[in-house]
Amino acid sequence: MTDHTPTALAACADVLLALHRPGDPVVLPTVWDAWSAALSAEAGFAGLTVGSHPVADSIGRADNEGMTFEELLTRLRQIIPAVDIPVSVDIESGYGQEPARLIEGLLEVGAVGLNLEDTVHSQGGRRRDPQEHADLVGALRAAADASGVHVVINARTDVLLRVETTPERVADAIDRLDRAAKAGADVLYPVGVHPDDIWQQLVSALPLPLNGIAHPGDDDLAHFRAIGVGRVSFGPRLQGALADHARSLLGAWR
Repeated sequence: MTDHTPTALAACADVLLALHRPGDPVVLPTVWDAWSAALSAEAGFAGLTVGSHPVADSIGRADNEGMTFEELLTRLRQIIPAVDIPVSVDIESGYGQEPARLIEGLLEVGAVGLNLEDTVHSQGGRRRDPQEHADLVGALRAAADASGVHVVINARTDVLLRVETTPERVADAIDRLDRAAKAGADVLYPVGVHPDDIWQQLVSALPLPLNGIAHPGDDDLAHFRAIGVGRVSFGPRLQGALADHARSLLGAWR
């Protein structure tokens, strides 16, 4: 997208938001450079998300805010002009930037959505208090409203990521995401691979479309339709799957 006027960005953001339909989820392939973005757009997808982990890998930085916001923006200036579909961006925990700067930077390069997680990597990986995270979501919403563009906010919690899933953790995740919804989020992201009964609890308890994470080679869209999510992305798994295939190809030439 090359037209970054407020009117064009607002229309693009509205398109992205309308794609989120529980039970008929939009698939936003997770990309990291102009090549992967153009490849996904050519495959017919209606939108994209730029993943922090694969972008960091692609520029020789570590995940978990090993790159700066400015480095991310540099990458986005390469990616977004390569496609004519809405692009959302994983901004991790915000890179220590003020909400107004985050929104300003994203709109400047043509992004119309963002992911925000509740693990603060710059502060030893602490998890934000539920209301603290909601307040940041609210500040981002206020900054977006001031710009005239309804930036699509995907509020993420890491409570269920790589830890034992207990009723207490599910309740914590629901509380965090419900607060984020009330603060102005548009999509809720309980990141992780969950059994169907957990998804049923999350979908029934939360008021907004949920984001599920998939492996492009191992999962199928029908399953995500059945569990009722409104959005599917790949995290670093598309890049990982391509890397595995590349290793196989290259290995034959050693």
